[in-house]
Amino acid sequence: MGKRLRAQRKGKGTVFRAPSHRYKCEARYRNIRKISGQVIDIVHDPGRTAPLIKVRYEDGKVDYCVAAEGVNVGKEIAMGATITLQPGNILPLSEIPEGTPIFNIEGTPGDGGKFVRAAGTTALVVSQGTRTVVQLPSGQFKTLSPQNRATIGVAGGGGRREKPIAKAGKHKHILRSKAQKWPVVSGVAMSPYNHPHGGGAHQHVGGPNTQSRNAPPGKKVGRFSPQKKKK
Repeated sequence: MGKRLRAQRKGKGTVFRAPSHRYKCEARYRNIRKISGQVIDIVHDPGRTAPLIKVRYEDGKVDYCVAAEGVNVGKEIAMGATITLQPGNILPLSEIPEGTPIFNIEGTPGDGGKFVRAAGTTALVVSQGTRTVVQLPSGQFKTLSPQNRATIGVAGGGGRREKPIAKAGKHKHILRSKAQKWPVVSGVAMSPYNHPHGGGAHQHVGGPNTQSRNAPPGKKVGRFSPQKKKK
């Protein structure tokens, strides 16, 4: 009997859970439709790739949001309809013209922002109507409610990959802060005891690389079998 596969070990309730104890704060929109504030600090959060801005709003409350590229300490941030299209401002999708770059997009009105939050990412508003179509960084088109809010501009921290890591240990610690396992060994480089793709005179899968979606966990490696088209 072989060892448990990596996909099995990463199941629910293991050390691979999200590092919520490393998040400094919750970065989301406030449940107020129109308000403004001033950026008082830029914060690094180990559990995220993008930096956060600390905003003091006009009602005195302090909150955090994902920082936009070009936003600095002292800049005024506005949230709500009929405001200017400045980087860092937060508007409903219905108020954002087509072709505008946006990030930190809500999935449903009032959820605080769910999509396009990683450093350097941005989406585009494609079309407006009864529903708003947005093109995500992956190229996928997503249809959302016009009442969903988003931030104008590009998420900050986009140049983080330009500096070379230089050492394997540094790479390990970077991914460890986000609860990601590294290094990741390919299945064909393992022995047959450790992985269904392992073994052989040279590195090759040696059999079908697609598995049934109903396969047991010990066989579910490689790619899923393609789905049949619905008639």
